[in-house]
Amino acid sequence: MSSTRLIVQTREIDPVEDLVAYAHPAAPLAWLRRGDGIVAVDDGMPAIIRVPAGRGAMRSTLIADAWRELAAASEIDDPVGLPGSGLVGFGALTFDEDSAADSVLIVPSMVVGRHRGRGFITRIAPHGQELPDAALEPRTYGPHWAGTVGPGAQTPVGYQDSVRTALGRIDAGEMSKVVLARDLAGTIPAGSDLRRLVRALSTGYPDTWAFAVDGLIGASPETLVTVQDGTVTARVLAGTIGRGADADEDTEASSHLATSTKDNDEHQYAVQSVLAALRPHTRALAASEQPFLLKLPNLFHLATDVEGEVSDGGSALDLVGALHPTAAVAGTPTPAAIAAIRDIEPFDRGRYAGPVGWIDGNGNGEWAIALRCAQFSPAPDAIGVTAYAGAGIVAASDPETELLETRVKFRPLVDALA
Repeated sequence: MSSTRLIVQTREIDPVEDLVAYAHPAAPLAWLRRGDGIVAVDDGMPAIIRVPAGRGAMRSTLIADAWRELAAASEIDDPVGLPGSGLVGFGALTFDEDSAADSVLIVPSMVVGRHRGRGFITRIAPHGQELPDAALEPRTYGPHWAGTVGPGAQTPVGYQDSVRTALGRIDAGEMSKVVLARDLAGTIPAGSDLRRLVRALSTGYPDTWAFAVDGLIGASPETLVTVQDGTVTARVLAGTIGRGADADEDTEASSHLATSTKDNDEHQYAVQSVLAALRPHTRALAASEQPFLLKLPNLFHLATDVEGEVSDGGSALDLVGALHPTAAVAGTPTPAAIAAIRDIEPFDRGRYAGPVGWIDGNGNGEWAIALRCAQFSPAPDAIGVTAYAGAGIVAASDPETELLETRVKFRPLVDALA
């Protein structure tokens, strides 16, 4: 990356109503929450950092170092100064360092964004070339489409067997918690406008991070880490229950979750892993003493917010490397949980449960854990879809209950595909 130099220009514009309409239909790059966010206007990629497995070091470290070098060499003209303006890269990293999938950081040539009622456009080009001058025009959405998914490499019966295997290892003292996932696989028609899925997830689940990066599309409720002007924040989610069919059932479900020893223990494992990972890089780090209930359209989560100040000058990507994988998506202790996941799950997770988000030229950024998501793989006659969902397994877990939890977590994506 040392030979790459970019010129970057951001200017304020009237805020656009539907950011997704400006994305590329076949290869959207998007990061959205409550209508705000950033999207790439085209699929032009003047700079891309792609790190496959087997490079001998943590891929997040390689990407963070390459990004630092790229940003330092770039000429950035950004009087707007909003989150997502200036030089920006969209990233999706693998869950496991041993995954066969690539970790990527993509810099588009045009980005349009909105933040709290203000709009902006960023144009990016290699040094010595003209900035793109294409007019900012929304693209008409393609026809509606539908897709179906069914059991993948891990069947429902197989998943319950995997949970029992994990419980045996927990009983044997190998670990306190492990997160096990299962997959669904299917297809959608070739040429489908993938922006329709992004928009459906963004509007249906506005309090999540809706994302699309290199074929990974989803809506995650869990912030891995946000860095903005030296302040670092994270939101830990662990402990889940489905919403009720009416207000009374909702109250009963939320009360059960709030008082569940199993779920509260699982949650504390996750909170402590985040605090332990952030302490070496922060000062004035604090977390609420008790979790709160995060209400989403289809379920409740136990949630804890963490906040501190970056003390070592690290970027958002540096903190991504320090945090990932958290106990919320791997388990406790993490090395033993990762080993169990590799042994028990019958598939490569790829980027599922890995970091997804963006970083700017100053090291600011927003990163979530890639949950409630699917990887889309174009082929000549159809587009392949693989979706994932998981559940945290602890000593008190019941295989059938954990299977039901994955079904609840699949619902946002399955409904949007349909």
